[in-house]
Amino acid sequence: MESTTNLSSNLTLKVLQTLRNRLIAIAKEAGTIILSANPTPLTTSSKKNSPSPHHPSSPCTKTPLTHKTHLLFTAADIVTQTDKAVESLIRTNLASHYPSFAFIGEETYHPGQTITNEPTFIVDPIDGTSNFVHGFPDVAVSIALVVNKVPTVGVVYNPFRDELWSAIKDHGAYHTTQARSNNINTTTTNNDISSFENTKQLSPKSPLLGLSPACIAIEFGSDRQGPNFALNLQVFTTLLRTASDGGRFVNSLRCSGSAAIAICRVAAGQQDAFWECGSWAWDVAAAWCVLVEAGGVMVDGHPGGWNPPVDNRRYLAVRPATAGQREFVEEFWDVIGDDRSTYGPP
Repeated sequence: MESTTNLSSNLTLKVLQTLRNRLIAIAKEAGTIILSANPTPLTTSSKKNSPSPHHPSSPCTKTPLTHKTHLLFTAADIVTQTDKAVESLIRTNLASHYPSFAFIGEETYHPGQTITNEPTFIVDPIDGTSNFVHGFPDVAVSIALVVNKVPTVGVVYNPFRDELWSAIKDHGAYHTTQARSNNINTTTTNNDISSFENTKQLSPKSPLLGLSPACIAIEFGSDRQGPNFALNLQVFTTLLRTASDGGRFVNSLRCSGSAAIAICRVAAGQQDAFWECGSWAWDVAAAWCVLVEAGGVMVDGHPGGWNPPVDNRRYLAVRPATAGQREFVEEFWDVIGDDRSTYGPP
């Protein structure tokens, strides 16, 4: 196997552009599987951020549950056969082209697996599985290349809305609508993605003016007990309350069910920020690259961390802005105060 230094030094812009195009093609192929699937739960709570595998009043069983049973008796996180099929497709394709690169996927992750400096693909085959099962169209294929623990290429594709976000470190972030009509692939002679139809580069457009006028994306996650749930409720309540009641009275909170899509919407300036404690690297890595290349910032979901690792599990994403990012972050951190979640990097 090549050394990490050799692998990293071989990642020229042309190589990264070809790699990005390949990730786009793979994501669109995965999207075809998702669109043709009949989403029924394979099992419950097998996602890595689920607190327990079964409802506390139910006997331990490995019997697959129906959609109805899941809604009535199980925790809030599920995995479908399609998740596994999509990850297998992505992993097999990537391994055939980049056999020396490491791979971390949500469905095949094992405890103790860590992100190193070597080039690593970090994949969420279906970000928003609950949305997928319920027919809610905020569902994404998320594929990132992380090099030296830094998101370097990111592709996020929503097959239901045919919407694509992509980025290469130091070379901008792009949003493509009607992505299926664009034949972006590894044989494309023009690697400038901005030349494709329905594609625009993301960039800062206006200053941030603090929390009060902000539209903020949040997620409840599936850990709904103890200090993590208490912190969520405290932060959400403080953001929503009026100033006279000790709150910040933000314009709105939004919960889409997909961290990858939410962060990409922040990158596009459609939302001002995204905050969640409990996400995993595969939820955020690809969208992180898009966010930063658009001019946004990713900081710790706890106060004080301006440069969190990609596997931090606590994230505050703030949109591209001509001014006010630092002030916005500090005001949000002030809402958190001294409370903390139990999540953190391995």
